[in-house]
Amino acid sequence: MFAYSNNDYYCEQVPLADLAHETGTPAYVYSSQAILANYGAYEEAFGDLPHTVCYAVKANSSLAVLALLAKAGAGFDIVSGGELYRVLQAGGDPAKVVFSGVGKTAAEVEDALANGIHSFNCESEAELALIDAKAARVGKKAGFSIRVNPDVDAATHPYISTGLSQHKFGIAIADAAGVYERSKQFRNLVAEGVSCHIGSQILDPSPILEAVDKVLALAEALRAQGHPIRHLDLGGGLGVAYHAGETSPEIRGFVDALTSRLRASGLAAMIEPGRSIVGQAGVLVTRVLYRKKNGDKEFLIVDAAMNDLIRPSLYRAHHEILPLRKNTLPTMKVDVVGPVCETGDFLARDREMANAMPGDYLAVCTAGAYGFVQSCNYNSRPRLPEILVEGDRWRVIRERESYADLVRGETI
Repeated sequence: MFAYSNNDYYCEQVPLADLAHETGTPAYVYSSQAILANYGAYEEAFGDLPHTVCYAVKANSSLAVLALLAKAGAGFDIVSGGELYRVLQAGGDPAKVVFSGVGKTAAEVEDALANGIHSFNCESEAELALIDAKAARVGKKAGFSIRVNPDVDAATHPYISTGLSQHKFGIAIADAAGVYERSKQFRNLVAEGVSCHIGSQILDPSPILEAVDKVLALAEALRAQGHPIRHLDLGGGLGVAYHAGETSPEIRGFVDALTSRLRASGLAAMIEPGRSIVGQAGVLVTRVLYRKKNGDKEFLIVDAAMNDLIRPSLYRAHHEILPLRKNTLPTMKVDVVGPVCETGDFLARDREMANAMPGDYLAVCTAGAYGFVQSCNYNSRPRLPEILVEGDRWRVIRERESYADLVRGETI
């Protein structure tokens, strides 16, 4: 939903240079059509197989984005009480919410039970005991899945790989049957599923499918032992193309591979995509402040920084950077850097890209996932506005923070 027309870069029917001039920069801009199309691709691909597509809130938790997906019928995968609060504020159905994460607090469990969420993805026996105790106190039965660690290499960045034995996530698949058996002592828990998530930004789905095969075999063994397993929670992790010339994994083909494995089992599917729904649906719009040289090195200094988009600094992640208005100047090789006082404040290094001059606007592409949600106020920089485009209209869905916002809640 982002493309050039007559040398102007558009989001849907809105020229982004005009939007940037009106709202100021830097700013995050999202395409509602892209978000709904990606979610719809999952829904359509699953067809008549019983399933729930639970959007991973951690990828982009803006209320307007959550509301857009809630109206489309999405469920939600949460990892904190704050994310549950956001989902409910956005009109999400708590009966379609699954609570994941290794460190749920007693207060978060109580809140989730009170709001009637679908189930918990549990990662330790101590967590099972906590949920059982809290469910007993309110007279409820809590559905749960054990998140199993299949020891499958996701072949992704080590910070976002979660399926190996040295990672903090899940319970070793070899130990899972014993944990399910011991869970029978908890009278207020119901073993409804088995969960697995091996990592994020996976461009080759083969490791996911390998993990699914292992988890499916475990589920069949658990059912044979009398556990009421009804669904497999297959996590998320499907990646998107960040480099020009790369191709994102095709959602339908991926889901077809899942459903072909699940159909004969009689189990329902839960899946928790995040990046593949919102990643390519957003850009970070920024303005060039200065150009400078240090010896042979040239820098393009822009008004967006690592506090706005940390992925390049944190993961050495690549984001294409495009001018909002094409020009005929020769390309340049530069470091694209921000105003933050850190050498690690960069959006690109040694990047061959379209020429840009002070005052020009640029789009940092594929920034809809893990962009704003990881932003902060480092260097006392106000956080950015978020803008949602709908056809030929746009609206501010989060206002730009002010300096007063920076000190709200503080005292001298």
